[in-house]
Order: sequence, then structure tokens, then C-alpha cells
Amino acid sequence: MHIKSIARIIGLCSVGFSILLFLPVMVGMIYEESDLGHFWVTIGVTVVTGKLLMVLGGSHQELNNRDGFLIVVIFWFGLSAVAALPFMFSGKLGFVDAVFEAASAFTTTGATVINGLDALPNSFLFYRQFLQWLGGMGMVVLAIAILPMLGIGGMQLYRAEAPGPFKEEKLTPRLRQTARYLWVFYLGLTIANTLAYWAAGMTLFDAICHSFATVSTGGFSTHDASLGYFKSATIELIAVLFMTLGAINFSVHFVVWRSHNPLHYLQNAEVRTFLVVILTAVLVITLVLEDTGEYPGYTSSLRNGVFEVVSVITSTGFGTVDFSHWPSFLPVLLIFIGFIGGCGGSTAGGMKVIRIMLLAKQGLREVRQLIHPRAQLPIRIGDQIIQAPTMQAIWGFFATYMVIFVLLTLLMMATGLDHISAFSAVATAINNLGPGLGEVAVSFASVSDPGKLITTFTMLLGRLEVFTVLVLLLPEFWRG
Repeated sequence: MHIKSIARIIGLCSVGFSILLFLPVMVGMIYEESDLGHFWVTIGVTVVTGKLLMVLGGSHQELNNRDGFLIVVIFWFGLSAVAALPFMFSGKLGFVDAVFEAASAFTTTGATVINGLDALPNSFLFYRQFLQWLGGMGMVVLAIAILPMLGIGGMQLYRAEAPGPFKEEKLTPRLRQTARYLWVFYLGLTIANTLAYWAAGMTLFDAICHSFATVSTGGFSTHDASLGYFKSATIELIAVLFMTLGAINFSVHFVVWRSHNPLHYLQNAEVRTFLVVILTAVLVITLVLEDTGEYPGYTSSLRNGVFEVVSVITSTGFGTVDFSHWPSFLPVLLIFIGFIGGCGGSTAGGMKVIRIMLLAKQGLREVRQLIHPRAQLPIRIGDQIIQAPTMQAIWGFFATYMVIFVLLTLLMMATGLDHISAFSAVATAINNLGPGLGEVAVSFASVSDPGKLITTFTMLLGRLEVFTVLVLLLPEFWRG
């Protein structure tokens, strides 16, 4: 393990993050805010720490798999702590709340402990949204894209960072070019979303901030009422479109862009399944809302059903209504939908549609195998045959995900939460969703400090897809 080289890379990333902190400072200057000291102190701390790590680090060496996992985990946990500094130095949040808020932003979970967003300074609001935007595509992928010194061994970072089961896939032969393409699409979607929100009636500031949270599928807002603040069907429709785009595999966006053929979205099996799940959930929820008379008229039921389903399955977590008070089984259904999440290779959380597809196909194959015990029944996605090692990895991921979910739920109950609140708190954190049920339906402000720390760890665990963190707990990881 190349400790010095790891320290040097972490230092470079820290200095890079300190440069990005000038953006909220500029926002504060534009709006003539007098108190920006918390950002300046954070910039100083981050620069000094980063430079120190760079000095202590040796010359660049090629990274191996273990180096990649360690860098990614240190970076995400460490940067969540560093990103908490402006919240603490501003005096608005204590240590635990600040770390929770920063981790929630950076992992694009969208859970919050803050009440009274409408009264906060614009620089503070912009900072929360900007953290989500950075976390959406991943700061490590950004580093691969813009730092040539990470070109050697960069695949190890990409493999540890990229969401979904097929971590070897690249859009182009060169990894650095792949990362740049990802960020070009990401930035392009963000600009398009900003312009659409602005044209629909948002202020330019709100349009920029909400586009950060929409494309990243993060869900933070500059208002306590979230997107419900605007009371606009047009804005909600724009949000539904861009939340969906953010939750689709970016490699599919690349194919569509290169071929100039939007039909490729429907030709992709994972995207088709994703859209079918959305349409099915919308149909069920709309019918139940209409049958129970929750809203006046079918149109209102459909509007709220569409928005909340897309917001939840993409793990964005925007709200126009409080779905935790919906009738019958609907609130729990939405939480379960959050476990599915978006497509692999997207900004969305959850277990990913491709994994759920393969688990379902594996289950169906086992049933068919009982009828035809000697038949060879390969699992396919389109024309691609899924090999046994991939299926074993997916089953291992699913089993580990569920075991950890149960254990963390019990831990949250031990902190004093009731079983519904504990269940939904862990579900919303590990799936990077945001809103929950019961005590955590609106915010986590009332959760105890131990509960918030457990939730913070769960958000990071879910964002790094469990194994990236758990592999560091194995003794053999540190040998050799």
C-alpha cells in the first residue's frame, strides 16, 4: 500500500475542494453579506491541511485496488467532516448536526436538521446545494477528469467510486476522457435544468440552486416547503423530467448523444424497466389516492402521485406534499420503491434497477430449473449473458445490504426511535433518499446525537455501495 502517494492524492483533492469554496464566498459578496468568515476559515484550514499532506506524500506511484478503496473512503468521510466546518464556524449548527448536514449534502441524501431555510443567507443556501451537486457525480470522478496526476492508477479510484454492478464499463477507452464526458453531460443537464426553472418562474438564484439538487438527485431546497413553495405544475413537471434524466445511466445518455437518437433510451433494458416501475407505481398510487378521496379530483391525485413517485425512486426527495400522511399502504410502498433506486451509473441512490432486474431473473430461472433440471438457462440482459461471478456479487451485495439494514435499524431503535421512524430513517439514509416516516418524515432535528451519527455513517455506507467501506474492515486488506 502506497501510503505517501495516498496522502499526496488526498492533499491534492483537499486543495481542489478549497478552491471550490470560493464559489459560495462569491455568492455572499454578490448579495452583500457581511459575515463570510466561516468560509474563509474553512478555506484556510483546507489549504493548509492539503498542502501538508502533499509535502508528506512521496512521488506519484501507480495505485492498486487497495489504494483506490482507501482513498475513496478517506476522501468521502474526510471531506464530509471538512464540509461541516462552515456550518459549525457560522454558529448555526453544532458538531454532530454540522457533520450530519454535510454528509447528507455530499451523499445527495437530502435529509436535514435545519428548520427556517427561508431566513438563511444566500451563501449558506448555495453552499448546501453546491455540495449536493459535487457529490452527485462524485468528487473522485471530478479529480480523475481534471487532475492528470491521477491518470495512472485512476481505474482503481473509478472502480471504488462508480455506482452499480458493472464497474469496469467505460464510455471511452481512456478513463480520464470517460470522466470528462461524464462531467460534460452532468454540467449540460444542470445548465438546461437551470434555464428551464428560470423560464418557469423561479428567480435565477433559486433556479441554479434547485438545478444542483435536481440533476444530482439530492433534494435539498432553499425553502422549508421544498418545491411545494412555488405551487407550480410547470416547475414540478420540469423537476420530474430532470430527476428522471439524472437517475438514468449516463452511458445511455452518451449513446443517445453520439447517435442523435433518443429511442436508445427505450432500447436499453434497464431504462425500460425503470420507466415501467415508475408508471406502475404512479398508477397504483393515483388510484388509491383517488379512491380514498385524499385530493379533490383525479388530476390532483395524478399530479401528486407522479411527482412523489419520481422524487422517491430517483432518491431525490423533493416534496410538494407530505406523503407520510397518505392513506393505506402508500407511505411504506414509497419507502420500498426507494430501495430500488435509479439505474446503475447514475446519480441516484438505492440498490439500482439493474441489480433488482438480475435478482428477479435469477429467481425466475431457479423456478424454471425445477421444471427443467438439466436445462442450461443463462441469465440475459438484452443480448448480453450475465456471468456467474457477476450474479454471485449481486447476491452478495443484496444479502449484505439487507443484513446491514436490519442491524442499523435495531441500533436506531436503541437510540430511542420508535420502530417505524427507525426503519424509515435507515431506509432513507442507506438509499440516499431523504424523507422518511414518523419522527423523521420532515427532518432529523429531533433525533438524538448517537442516532444522527449512525445515520451519517449509513448515508456514506449507502453512497459508497457498502462493499467499498466494508472491505477496509477485513484484516487481510491491511496485510502485505
